[in-house]
This record gives sequence, structure tokens and C-alpha cells, in this order.
Amino acid sequence: MASEYETLGMPSFRLDGKVALITGAGTGIGAGTALAFSAAGAEVVLVARTQRNLDQVAEVIRGRGGQVTTVVCDVTDRAAIRDVISALPRLDILVNNAGINFPEPMLEVTDEHLDIAIDLNVRACFVTAQAAVRKMLENSGPDTGVIINVSSQMGHVGSPNRTAYCMTKHAVEGLTKAMAVELAERGIRVNTLCPTFVDTPMVRKIVDTPEKEAFLVSKIPMGHMAKMEDIIGAALYLAGPSARMVTGTSLKVDGGWTAQ
Repeated sequence: MASEYETLGMPSFRLDGKVALITGAGTGIGAGTALAFSAAGAEVVLVARTQRNLDQVAEVIRGRGGQVTTVVCDVTDRAAIRDVISALPRLDILVNNAGINFPEPMLEVTDEHLDIAIDLNVRACFVTAQAAVRKMLENSGPDTGVIINVSSQMGHVGSPNRTAYCMTKHAVEGLTKAMAVELAERGIRVNTLCPTFVDTPMVRKIVDTPEKEAFLVSKIPMGHMAKMEDIIGAALYLAGPSARMVTGTSLKVDGGWTAQ
């Protein structure tokens, strides 16, 4: 029995030698994930629409000794994001993070908002993942690649004033499951990361009254919003070798919201 335990490998959260592309990497969860992946040893490729935001994140990464490349690209431009990914020498990890939300009652959702939400949250997610899979299949070895589609707790429940957002995130959940089943034999793992509300300046612009915050917190059994570290820790787990048997699932970092 002793020899059985002596050969037991300890879980690793290192990403040494891996190349990770992160969309929506100029701010928020994308930026935090880039910092975490770099600290774990990955070379990171940051994609967003605003060079200034990318530069701010890249400066921190370089200051800590990390390898980083920035690319200005609107992921809803299908040809552009396909070109970005196909031009990479290598790709091991995709964090499909770019997304948008227009919190508003269903009857006030305009065609413009609906089109933007579907185009970014669903179509761009699919196209980016498709391009990443093509690139990952050039890799050798059993662990061909990892895709993390950043979804939401709203991909599992409904909520007032979020019909379009819930619709798009439920679509991402379905896409992820189908990809995971189809690509498992090719060595590509696909999962979703599903945060609750994260206490960031962006969220504070939405949760901008005591009443809104009270409603939000009342839905979280743990009694508070998530912190950025909670989300990027989960992303690091999904990307790394410790999650090598995890595919087609959703890692909900929601303080218990969807358990009710």
C-alpha cells in the first residue's frame, strides 16, 4: 500500500511553457486572468479593442518578468480574430472572455442591443473558439489544448432585467458541452467559468444604489460579492494540469446563488 501512495503525483497549477490567449484582456476578469496565468508561467497574448488598456496590463506583466504580447482586435470581426489566432506560432489555452450586458427590462430591449449581445456573447465566442481549436490541433501530445468560455451564473438561472444576457449565456453553456464531447478524443478540454457579481468598478456602476446592492447580496448565500482573486483562481485551476479530467462542465463561482 505504501508504494501506491509514494507514486501519487501532487496537483499542479503551473502553466510553464504554455501560450494562453485571453480576449477582453484589457480590464476586469480578462486582465486578472492574464496576470494570474503569467504568474503561473504562461506566455500570454492579450486581445482587446483598446491599446491603452492592454498596455497597462502588459506593463504590470513585464514588470514581473512575464512574457506578453498585445493585439488590438474586435472579436466580432470574424476575419480579424481568425487571422490573429492563425498567425500565432502556438496556442495551448484560450480564455473566451469578451462579452457585454445591457441590464434592462425585456420590453425595453432594442434590436440594436439584442444584435450586439448575440454578436459578441455568442457568435464571437463560437468563432474565436473555432479558430482556437484549429490552431490547437497543430499541437502534439495528449493534452492538445484548453478552452475556457467565460459564462455567468446567469447561464444557469433567470433574472429580471437580464433576458438577453441570460439567453446568450445559456447558449454559451450549450456550446461548451457540445464542444467538450466532440473534442475530447482530440485532447481538447472545454469548460465554462461562471462568476457571480464581482466587486469591481465596472460592477459598481451597475450596482449603484443601496437597494440594488441589497437585492444582489440577498441572492448570494455567502452574503457578499466575489473578489477578482476568487474568479482568477478558478480560471487557473481549469487551465492547468490539475483539471485534466474536467471537461464539459461549469465551474460556478457564485457564492451559492445557483444552488437555491
